[in-house]
Amino acid sequence: MRPPTGTLRRAVTLLDVDRRRVVLALLLGTLALGCAVALAGTAAWLIARASQMPPVLALSVATVAVRAFGIGRGVLRYLERLVSHDVALRGMTQLRTTLYDRLATGRAEAVLRLRRGDLLARVGADVDAVGDVVVRGLLPIGVAALLGLVTSIVMCLFWPPAGLALAACLVLAGVAAPALASRGARISEQRAVQAHADMTASALGLLDDAGPLLVSGRLQREMDALRAADTRIAVATDGGAPSAALAAGLGQLAVGLAVLAALLTGIPAVGSGRLAAVDLAVVVLTPLAAFEATALLPAAMIQVHRSRAAAARVLALLDGGAGPSPVLDDPRRPLPDLVAGDLTCAWPDGPSVVEGLDLTLRPGRSVAIVGPSGTGKTTTLLTLAGLLPARSGTLRLDRVDVSDYGREAVTATVLVGTEDAHVFGTTVLENLRVARGDVTRDEASAVLERVALGGWLTGLPDGLDTVLGPDARTVSGGERRRLLVARALLSPAPLLLLDEPAEHLDPATADALVTDLLRDPRGVVVVTHRLSPLDAADEVLWLDGGHVRARGTHADLRRTVPGYRAALELEGAGGAVARP
Repeated sequence: MRPPTGTLRRAVTLLDVDRRRVVLALLLGTLALGCAVALAGTAAWLIARASQMPPVLALSVATVAVRAFGIGRGVLRYLERLVSHDVALRGMTQLRTTLYDRLATGRAEAVLRLRRGDLLARVGADVDAVGDVVVRGLLPIGVAALLGLVTSIVMCLFWPPAGLALAACLVLAGVAAPALASRGARISEQRAVQAHADMTASALGLLDDAGPLLVSGRLQREMDALRAADTRIAVATDGGAPSAALAAGLGQLAVGLAVLAALLTGIPAVGSGRLAAVDLAVVVLTPLAAFEATALLPAAMIQVHRSRAAAARVLALLDGGAGPSPVLDDPRRPLPDLVAGDLTCAWPDGPSVVEGLDLTLRPGRSVAIVGPSGTGKTTTLLTLAGLLPARSGTLRLDRVDVSDYGREAVTATVLVGTEDAHVFGTTVLENLRVARGDVTRDEASAVLERVALGGWLTGLPDGLDTVLGPDARTVSGGERRRLLVARALLSPAPLLLLDEPAEHLDPATADALVTDLLRDPRGVVVVTHRLSPLDAADEVLWLDGGHVRARGTHADLRRTVPGYRAALELEGAGGAVARP
């Protein structure tokens, strides 16, 4: 599917490039290639004039000029690279910052729909591709246009027919050839953009989760998907190759035609005395350097199409994550009451999984959500956190609908801790500071002790300064889960929503942790498969079949709900309770 008109222009606007720096880079690039053209012309004149054996002083200016143009080309090229890459890198930083900010404060469902690899590709390679359009796309086009105009005018001063022929051939190499390359690039990039995303997502999934994929029997399926994506990329690249090859050949043809035109018109002019023999060498050899700028244009047009395709993916993420503006003057002021009324929870474009949910949460109140596997407990938690839009019903913070708040206002009040939250490849302390940047070492040690990780911390080689592997691959599942719970507890949010905080823990440790969380002075909702510690909850919601089948205290449900009582008895006997 072709990106909408104006996609690339809008993305480049988001780069917020400094126009003065762009103009400076354009001038430096033109001067650098201008030195190359001047070097070719001056060297041609010097060789031709030296063959006439004039006095040495007659060649001194040309000799110095050759050296100056040779040195100037390298120096100016280096300066142009410094300025243009500074523009591109600043633009990438600006776009990436805008993207992160929009994702952090906008609608979360835009991110939740994406695979991890696809999300990383969009905030990584796609943003880089948008920034590259400045250095590899727009600047080469501007330099080629400016240099071609100046070179053609100078050549006309030497010999007008050769100058006009050069201008025509520059148009052939600078317009027709890039147009062919553009056509091939449009075809290949449209076909390859999704294939690149699929390949990145599959490759990251295989690298990060090879063990779980092997155990679940999905490893071969992911390998096949990776091969299929790579095949689609190869087919798309091959589809654009004929146009690219024809464009390259057309560029070389234009060089030959320009030289031939200079010879065919210049030789008779030398014979008739209208053109000096030395000048003939200049008008014949100069075109060889003049086409250096146009040689970059086919690749520039390919980059433009690649950047346009990347821009469409980045803008789709930006637009999908755009949320309403906060209605608060101070989004961090306390909003203690979270009230759900007749709430229907579902994933976007998916079936409803929980209907008719009524729940009130405020500081000092704890609620446990339990039920058989597949009843939508996690979906309910994400909906209560505002990460998924409610299918119907109401969800209010301080009597204002959650959808009327900006993302920052909601997350400052309601924190959700999920099982798959990310653990960064940095120190233990810095991972805890994700929740609050001013966490002290004493606070970090205390919260780890609270979640039964005190012994683990003592055994680490560098304590809080121990660097964890990517996504905590160097720790056990239970240690990883408790580290995430500790991070949630350090958050200043007055309402906590925790998904399976006791996962991967032994029964005694799990029960102690859940009990402690339910007694936290903040408002707490805990989704758990452990029923034994729920006597500490103010209210327990039993989900089954997409509805709240029962609610009340732990004692009430044990007495009145057979399914709840049976699960509790199985748990007490040491059996396994169905996991969500």
